[in-house]
Amino acid sequence: MGTSILNIVILGAFGPWQVVAILVVVLLLFGGKKIPQLMKGLGQGMKEFKDASKGDKEDSDNKKLESDKA
Repeated sequence: MGTSILNIVILGAFGPWQVVAILVVVLLLFGGKKIPQLMKGLGQGMKEFKDASKGDKEDSDNKKLESDKA
């Protein structure tokens, strides 16, 4: 139920022409050469965030196992 509401809010707020207009404005602001660099940086940031959150989960699992042994 939460996912469908999120899709309606995000996708329902913009029609196809609004998305095209936003993409054109982004292209004009940043230029064709800068967009791949921005996407690469965004991808690296998402990967680092995922790795960090995965590491936090492993740390909490290890602490839980240690406390169960004691």
